[in-house]
Amino acid sequence: MSARKQFEEELAQLKTELVKMCRLTENMIETAIKALTEQDPELGRSISVMDKQVDEYEMDIEKKCMRILLKQQPVAKDFREVSCALKMITDIERFGDQASDIGDIVYTFGGAPYIKKLTHITEMGKLAIKMVSESVNSFIRNDEALADEVVALDDKMDDLFLTVKEELISHIRTDGSSGDQAIELMMIAKYLERIGDHAVNVAEWTKYNETGVHTKY
Repeated sequence: MSARKQFEEELAQLKTELVKMCRLTENMIETAIKALTEQDPELGRSISVMDKQVDEYEMDIEKKCMRILLKQQPVAKDFREVSCALKMITDIERFGDQASDIGDIVYTFGGAPYIKKLTHITEMGKLAIKMVSESVNSFIRNDEALADEVVALDDKMDDLFLTVKEELISHIRTDGSSGDQAIELMMIAKYLERIGDHAVNVAEWTKYNETGVHTKY
Protein backbone atom coordinates (compact mmCIF):
# COMPACT_ATOMS: atom_id res chain seq x y z
CA MET A 1 0.00 0.00 0.00
CA SER A 2 1.34 3.41 -0.95
CA ALA A 3 1.96 6.02 1.74
CA ARG A 4 -0.74 8.21 0.21
CA LYS A 5 -3.29 5.40 0.23
CA GLN A 6 -2.49 4.57 3.83
CA PHE A 7 -2.86 8.21 4.83
CA GLU A 8 -6.26 8.46 3.13
CA GLU A 9 -7.48 5.29 4.87
CA GLU A 10 -6.31 6.48 8.29
CA LEU A 11 -7.90 9.89 7.71
CA ALA A 12 -11.19 8.22 6.72
CA GLN A 13 -11.11 6.15 9.91
CA LEU A 14 -10.42 9.29 11.89
CA LYS A 15 -13.44 11.06 10.40
CA THR A 16 -15.64 8.03 11.08
CA GLU A 17 -14.68 8.14 14.76
CA LEU A 18 -15.28 11.90 14.79
CA VAL A 19 -18.82 11.39 13.47
CA LYS A 20 -19.52 8.68 16.06
CA MET A 21 -18.32 10.97 18.83
CA CYS A 22 -20.51 13.79 17.55
CA ARG A 23 -23.60 11.60 17.20
CA LEU A 24 -23.15 10.47 20.78
CA THR A 25 -23.08 14.08 21.99
CA GLU A 26 -26.20 14.82 19.92
CA ASN A 27 -27.92 11.92 21.68
CA MET A 28 -26.79 13.31 25.03
CA ILE A 29 -28.32 16.71 24.29
CA GLU A 30 -31.55 15.09 23.08
CA THR A 31 -31.66 12.98 26.25
CA ALA A 32 -31.01 16.02 28.43
CA ILE A 33 -33.87 17.94 26.86
CA LYS A 34 -36.17 14.91 27.11
CA ALA A 35 -35.28 14.48 30.79
CA LEU A 36 -35.98 18.17 31.33
CA THR A 37 -39.33 18.31 29.53
CA GLU A 38 -40.55 15.01 30.96
CA GLN A 39 -39.25 15.87 34.45
CA ASP A 40 -37.32 12.60 34.62
CA PRO A 41 -34.49 12.86 37.21
CA GLU A 42 -33.11 9.36 36.57
CA LEU A 43 -32.90 9.95 32.84
CA GLY A 44 -31.01 13.16 33.58
CA ARG A 45 -28.55 11.32 35.79
CA SER A 46 -27.97 8.65 33.12
CA ILE A 47 -26.28 11.15 30.80
CA SER A 48 -23.06 11.11 32.83
CA VAL A 49 -22.49 7.51 31.71
CA MET A 50 -22.50 8.63 28.07
CA ASP A 51 -20.13 11.45 28.96
CA LYS A 52 -17.49 8.88 29.89
CA GLN A 53 -17.84 7.36 26.42
CA VAL A 54 -17.30 10.79 24.88
CA ASP A 55 -14.11 11.17 26.89
CA GLU A 56 -12.92 7.80 25.60
CA TYR A 57 -13.63 8.89 22.01
CA GLU A 58 -11.66 12.08 22.61
CA MET A 59 -8.60 10.17 23.82
CA ASP A 60 -8.81 7.62 21.00
CA ILE A 61 -9.17 10.26 18.27
CA GLU A 62 -6.35 12.29 19.78
CA LYS A 63 -4.10 9.24 19.58
CA LYS A 64 -5.13 8.63 15.96
CA CYS A 65 -4.34 12.23 15.07
CA MET A 66 -0.93 12.10 16.70
CA ARG A 67 -0.14 8.77 15.05
CA ILE A 68 -0.97 10.18 11.61
CA LEU A 69 1.09 13.31 12.23
CA LEU A 70 4.09 11.35 13.48
CA LYS A 71 4.02 8.38 11.09
CA GLN A 72 2.66 9.84 7.87
CA GLN A 73 4.23 13.29 8.15
CA PRO A 74 1.50 14.93 6.06
CA VAL A 75 2.21 18.21 4.34
CA ALA A 76 0.21 21.40 3.66
CA LYS A 77 -3.54 20.69 3.33
CA ASP A 78 -3.26 17.17 4.78
CA PHE A 79 -1.50 18.46 7.88
CA ARG A 80 -4.11 21.19 8.29
CA GLU A 81 -6.96 18.69 8.07
CA VAL A 82 -5.56 16.43 10.78
CA SER A 83 -4.68 19.42 12.95
CA CYS A 84 -8.24 20.74 12.64
CA ALA A 85 -9.64 17.38 13.74
CA LEU A 86 -7.30 17.45 16.72
CA LYS A 87 -8.53 20.93 17.64
CA MET A 88 -12.24 20.30 17.22
CA ILE A 89 -12.45 17.17 19.38
CA THR A 90 -12.03 19.48 22.36
CA ASP A 91 -15.16 21.39 21.37
CA ILE A 92 -17.07 18.17 20.64
CA GLU A 93 -16.11 16.89 24.09
CA ARG A 94 -17.53 20.11 25.52
CA PHE A 95 -20.87 19.31 23.86
CA GLY A 96 -21.01 16.24 26.05
CA ASP A 97 -19.92 18.07 29.17
CA GLN A 98 -22.66 20.66 28.82
CA ALA A 99 -25.33 18.01 28.17
CA SER A 100 -24.16 16.10 31.24
CA ASP A 101 -24.33 19.28 33.32
CA ILE A 102 -27.93 19.82 32.19
CA GLY A 103 -28.74 16.24 33.16
CA ASP A 104 -27.27 16.82 36.62
CA ILE A 105 -29.49 19.87 37.11
CA VAL A 106 -32.57 17.93 36.02
CA TYR A 107 -31.68 15.29 38.60
CA THR A 108 -31.55 17.90 41.36
CA PHE A 109 -35.04 19.12 40.38
CA GLY A 110 -36.37 15.76 41.52
CA GLY A 111 -39.50 16.04 39.40
CA ALA A 112 -40.69 19.25 41.08
CA PRO A 113 -43.19 21.36 39.07
CA TYR A 114 -41.64 24.04 36.88
CA ILE A 115 -42.22 27.71 37.54
CA LYS A 116 -42.84 28.39 33.86
CA LYS A 117 -43.28 26.67 30.51
CA LEU A 118 -39.98 25.68 28.92
CA THR A 119 -40.90 26.70 25.39
CA HIS A 120 -37.80 28.73 24.60
CA ILE A 121 -35.38 26.44 26.42
CA THR A 122 -36.76 23.50 24.44
CA GLU A 123 -36.28 25.51 21.25
CA MET A 124 -32.69 26.20 22.31
CA GLY A 125 -32.17 22.46 22.75
CA LYS A 126 -33.39 21.67 19.25
CA LEU A 127 -31.21 24.42 17.83
CA ALA A 128 -28.18 23.16 19.75
CA ILE A 129 -28.60 19.68 18.25
CA LYS A 130 -28.84 21.16 14.75
CA MET A 131 -25.74 23.31 15.24
CA VAL A 132 -23.73 20.39 16.64
CA SER A 133 -24.69 18.10 13.75
CA GLU A 134 -24.13 20.64 11.00
CA SER A 135 -20.83 21.91 12.39
CA VAL A 136 -19.26 18.45 12.29
CA ASN A 137 -20.90 17.64 8.94
CA SER A 138 -19.35 20.79 7.50
CA PHE A 139 -15.90 19.42 8.33
CA ILE A 140 -16.59 15.88 7.15
CA ARG A 141 -17.98 17.17 3.83
CA ASN A 142 -15.43 20.00 3.46
CA ASP A 143 -18.47 22.28 3.22
CA GLU A 144 -17.57 25.89 3.99
CA ALA A 145 -21.09 27.10 3.16
CA LEU A 146 -22.57 24.78 5.80
CA ALA A 147 -20.04 26.11 8.29
CA ASP A 148 -21.28 29.63 7.51
CA GLU A 149 -24.85 28.50 8.23
CA VAL A 150 -23.79 27.27 11.67
CA VAL A 151 -22.17 30.62 12.42
CA ALA A 152 -25.37 32.41 11.35
CA LEU A 153 -27.53 30.18 13.60
CA ASP A 154 -25.59 31.37 16.63
CA ASP A 155 -27.38 34.73 16.44
CA LYS A 156 -30.70 32.93 16.89
CA MET A 157 -29.27 30.97 19.81
CA ASP A 158 -28.08 34.18 21.48
CA ASP A 159 -31.51 35.79 20.96
CA LEU A 160 -33.25 32.81 22.54
CA PHE A 161 -30.91 32.91 25.51
CA LEU A 162 -31.65 36.59 26.09
CA THR A 163 -35.37 35.86 25.89
CA VAL A 164 -35.09 33.09 28.51
CA LYS A 165 -32.93 35.31 30.71
CA GLU A 166 -35.41 38.19 30.59
CA GLU A 167 -38.36 35.87 31.29
CA LEU A 168 -36.67 34.34 34.31
CA ILE A 169 -35.55 37.68 35.74
CA SER A 170 -39.11 38.96 35.38
CA HIS A 171 -40.42 35.83 37.12
CA ILE A 172 -38.06 36.31 40.07
CA ARG A 173 -39.17 39.90 40.45
CA THR A 174 -42.78 38.77 40.54
CA ASP A 175 -42.24 35.75 42.79
CA GLY A 176 -39.04 35.77 44.83
CA SER A 177 -39.69 32.27 46.17
CA SER A 178 -39.02 30.84 42.70
CA GLY A 179 -35.47 32.17 42.61
CA ASP A 180 -33.60 28.89 43.10
CA GLN A 181 -35.29 27.08 40.23
CA ALA A 182 -35.09 30.18 38.04
CA ILE A 183 -31.31 30.24 38.49
CA GLU A 184 -31.05 26.54 37.62
CA LEU A 185 -33.14 27.05 34.48
CA MET A 186 -30.91 29.99 33.61
CA MET A 187 -27.89 27.68 33.93
CA ILE A 188 -29.50 25.16 31.57
CA ALA A 189 -30.10 27.92 29.02
CA LYS A 190 -26.50 29.06 29.44
CA TYR A 191 -25.18 25.54 28.85
CA LEU A 192 -27.21 25.32 25.64
CA GLU A 193 -25.91 28.71 24.55
CA ARG A 194 -22.37 27.49 25.22
CA ILE A 195 -23.00 24.40 23.07
CA GLY A 196 -23.84 26.82 20.27
CA ASP A 197 -20.56 28.65 20.86
CA HIS A 198 -18.59 25.40 20.64
CA ALA A 199 -20.43 24.48 17.43
CA VAL A 200 -19.29 27.81 15.99
CA ASN A 201 -15.72 26.92 16.99
CA VAL A 202 -16.01 23.67 15.03
CA ALA A 203 -17.35 25.61 12.05
CA GLU A 204 -14.40 27.98 12.32
CA TRP A 205 -12.00 25.04 12.08
CA THR A 206 -13.85 23.84 8.98
CA LYS A 207 -13.38 27.24 7.38
CA TYR A 208 -9.72 27.27 8.39
CA ASN A 209 -9.27 23.81 6.88
CA GLU A 210 -10.71 25.05 3.59
CA THR A 211 -9.08 28.49 3.43
CA GLY A 212 -5.95 28.36 5.58
CA VAL A 213 -7.21 31.44 7.44
CA HIS A 214 -8.56 31.12 11.00
CA THR A 215 -11.24 33.74 11.66
CA LYS A 216 -13.05 34.11 14.99
CA TYR A 217 -16.77 34.89 14.93
